[in-house]
Amino acid sequence: MDEYVWPHIGPEAAEKIQEAWPVTCQVLPVGKRITATVIGRQPFGIFVRMHGVPDAVGLAEVVGMPRDFELPQLGARVEGHVADHVERNHQVRITLDGWVPPWNGSSASRL
Repeated sequence: MDEYVWPHIGPEAAEKIQEAWPVTCQVLPVGKRITATVIGRQPFGIFVRMHGVPDAVGLAEVVGMPRDFELPQLGARVEGHVADHVERNHQVRITLDGWVPPWNGSSASRL
């Protein structure tokens, strides 16, 4: 098995994700605690499917991952909170427990 895997989301699922986007933003507001399953791994982060919200895809980027952490494996259960909504690709940005985005607690602004 490859170390990095894209989530297997076909055209029908992608369309459902797009159609459900307004509801996704309502049921997953910024700050909401989530439990999710890892459905994809890339060098830049992991894609997750949030439990109870089947038509939503989350992304936890490595920019918030401590240096001594490793990316969770496919199928792993993870917990965290909603950090942001990305309209252009209908993704819910996630900060996993133990991961702190670099813009939290610093004077650096988020670009």
